[in-house]
Amino acid sequence: MSPLHRIARTDDVPPGTAICVEVEGRRVALFNVGGTYYAIDDECPHSGGPLSEGDVDGNRVECPWHGAVFDLTDGSVQCPPADEGVCTYRVEVDGDDIRVEIP
Repeated sequence: MSPLHRIARTDDVPPGTAICVEVEGRRVALFNVGGTYYAIDDECPHSGGPLSEGDVDGNRVECPWHGAVFDLTDGSVQCPPADEGVCTYRVEVDGDDIRVEIP
């Protein structure tokens, strides 16, 4: 099992919002969807758009630059122009701390 890194507090990410954090040299987008937290790579594989700034609809996020859509639960691409998904990271909430597992 890889180490867990504290990346935020629950107050930092109210429901319906996302933030970008740097962890182990990676930009990670952290989303709060109705009290469930998801962490994925922040960079869209199509052209590097910041997914943490994208529109969220249910468990999907749309890249703000060119409209590629990704599933927050598994990182799979749901809509082009991206042709590959993004990495997802296991999230654990411990009290008010949010931790992610970075392999």
